This record gives sequence, C-alpha cells and structure tokens, in this order.
Amino acid sequence: MNKKMLDILACPICKHTPLEMLEIKIKDEIIIEGSLFCSKCSRFYPIIEEIPIMLPDELRDKKQDMDFLTRNKNELPEKIIKQGIPWHL
Repeated sequence: MNKKMLDILACPICKHTPLEMLEIKIKDEIIIEGSLFCSKCSRFYPIIEEIPIMLPDELRDKKQDMDFLTRNKNELPEKIIKQGIPWHL
C-alpha cells in the first residue's frame, strides 16, 4: 500500500478519517505489512501483501485477522492486540 493512499481512506463502518497507519514491513515507501486503525470506533484493518483489507465486520475473515494479530503481536500496539474490534487476542 502506498502511504499516499492514507489521504483518501476512511473507516468503512463509521466513516472516520484520517486513519492511523502502523507500519510493520516497508520496502521502497510501500507498506508490505501493517495496519490501519480507526481511533473513533477502534477497528483495525490489516495490510497484507500491500493490500489494505477494509471490509465490514460480517465479511471479514476471522482466521486471517487472528493469524495477522498473532504474527505481529510484538509490533502492533496494545490498542489493536488487546482491544481492537472486531476481535483481538
């Protein structure tokens, strides 16, 4: 995901903008892995293989999100790992 995209993204649930970007793996200004976080509704949206996965709760893949959280629990803040919506560790 290109960092410039952050300016046009909003939370699909509450429409809040701007979202907070948390970078885990970057290459040439492109975020390979990371997370977007909505400070208004506390939802997180993983960035996996450069793609922000910004789906409503009912369409999200819980296994994919839980694998993402487990894999990145040391890099992500507590507000995502322990309190993030729709699920957390």
